[in-house]
Amino acid sequence: MLTPRSLLHDISRQIRAHLRSLIAFHLFFTLLATAVWVPLSAGTLSGLLQRIGRPVLSNGQILDVALSPWGLLWLLVAIGLSFLVIFLQQAGMMLVVSSRAGSRYRVAMGALWHVIRRFPALATLTFLQVGSHLLLAAPFAVGLAHLYSFMLGDVEPYILLRLKPPELWEFLAMALPLTALLAWLSAALYFRWFLALPAMMLDGLRPISALRQSRALTQGQRFRMAPLVVGTAVLVAAIPIVFTLLFSTLGGPLLWHLPERNAVLIPAMLLYLAVYILMTIALTFLGISANSLLVTTLYHRATDRAPVFRPAAAPQRSGVIAWGVEILVLAFAIGQAGWILNGFEINDQVTVTAHRGSSEKAPENTLAAMNQAIEDGADYMELDVRLNADGHVIVSHDNNLRRLTGVDRNVSDMTLEEIAQVDVGSYFGDRFIGERMPTLRQIIERAEGRIDLYVELKPAPGDAAPLARKVVALLQENAMMDHAVIASLSPEVIGIVRKLDPSLRTTLFLQFVLPGALNRTDADIIGLRHTQATPDLLRRIHDSGREVAVWTVNRVGDMSRYIDMGVDNIITDRPDALTAMLEERRAMSDGELLLVKLRNWLRT
Repeated sequence: MLTPRSLLHDISRQIRAHLRSLIAFHLFFTLLATAVWVPLSAGTLSGLLQRIGRPVLSNGQILDVALSPWGLLWLLVAIGLSFLVIFLQQAGMMLVVSSRAGSRYRVAMGALWHVIRRFPALATLTFLQVGSHLLLAAPFAVGLAHLYSFMLGDVEPYILLRLKPPELWEFLAMALPLTALLAWLSAALYFRWFLALPAMMLDGLRPISALRQSRALTQGQRFRMAPLVVGTAVLVAAIPIVFTLLFSTLGGPLLWHLPERNAVLIPAMLLYLAVYILMTIALTFLGISANSLLVTTLYHRATDRAPVFRPAAAPQRSGVIAWGVEILVLAFAIGQAGWILNGFEINDQVTVTAHRGSSEKAPENTLAAMNQAIEDGADYMELDVRLNADGHVIVSHDNNLRRLTGVDRNVSDMTLEEIAQVDVGSYFGDRFIGERMPTLRQIIERAEGRIDLYVELKPAPGDAAPLARKVVALLQENAMMDHAVIASLSPEVIGIVRKLDPSLRTTLFLQFVLPGALNRTDADIIGLRHTQATPDLLRRIHDSGREVAVWTVNRVGDMSRYIDMGVDNIITDRPDALTAMLEERRAMSDGELLLVKLRNWLRT
């Protein structure tokens, strides 16, 4: 039943017999799902945020909303609808490959109509399967959350990642077995009902009967099916990656050898992008259809027969409709290629910000790191500030000194005199022995006229307003208002700063940007963790009239990619590498720079 070679033979035979019908159904369904699902998802989330009536920007605010009754309801509905879309598409493809030979467009349209007619049953099956998995996972999620809160709740996430204290390993030692048990139970439940969808669609069973049928058919076969299903998933995930690498490796050199005349280079790049987009659509289709074909073939083997689907009467002129859809796809690929090419900017404008100074060459947040950042050509030094026990503004990312010094004391509990005795340079090397934590006043006095400052406020609970007042006062006192940006992870802190001095430029650092959330902050700049930055998100932020900063980008290839994506500011531990790369790009011809931008787009 489960010999890989025979399964592959059956799947390839089905593809050859029904390829055009599968493609037609895929195009029909994708257009229909896009027209309904995307607006529905974005609209309901936007409505939820309006109903809540308060900002949802920071990680804490997003978590609060997600754990609220309305947030949980939306999350459950969104998960259910996402899986419903997958079930609907797989159901249609199962019908296509189980149809008698005939007009490919009528087969595709007939499958689509049948899926729509059986929508209530498909929704019920989705609810039963997804709901069961969520119920299974719920106690594990609650348990792990309580375990994390009990063991690591008082430790900053940054400390966990950089210092990896013993508490982290103790937590993992307890959490990993629970996670493995959940994965095992979830896999057992998944493969128990693995054949329910074809049982319902191909044999006309009701949802509960289909689940029972799947349980009976998979009895004793689940461990043999698992490697096939997992292997297929890995192969499907690897295909786009391999394709992009091959396309860039083989096609890129051809473009590099073209003459640098726009009359030749631009049409060649337009064709290159259009072919890439069409191939990406084709590979997406193959990935989606692979699982459907595998499940259908396994069902045929399990039942020792191949049920035949007889589609209901499809609308007249199905071929005309299908050809119209295919022409639209081709036009979309060409239009998208032109839009991408038109979006390539030749002039690169990006601000270089040294993250905690040049923290790859000198101990972070120190005068040495600032001096190195100036030498490396940075426009800004990013630094973190917090209040100590006697109310001075100290430059330090962590409140606890354990990561840098091994001393388990908090800055907020120490006087200025005690802080002045702390060596924060020895960990970095003998050259920096005796380096101290500076105050913000010391940084400002030495930065004036040499480098601008990107000051991130790190308030302790209850001292956000005092910290903001003292930082703003220091900037005003030293005439640094036009040479500084105030940043924070907290929208409330940004609001405090704006009330103190509306002329100060502010940055709100975000992990996620939900629909409509940008309308609820007065920040001038949105800072993103660089792994969250996408061209679409950057367009949304720029359309709101704000700049975009990304942190912390240390690979030169990533720096180049984010420049071409359109970011305004790159925060990096390696400002020297960024300034050198910008100089190298400025020395390129327009043709060379266009090809670099094309390569970066493919990597994005």
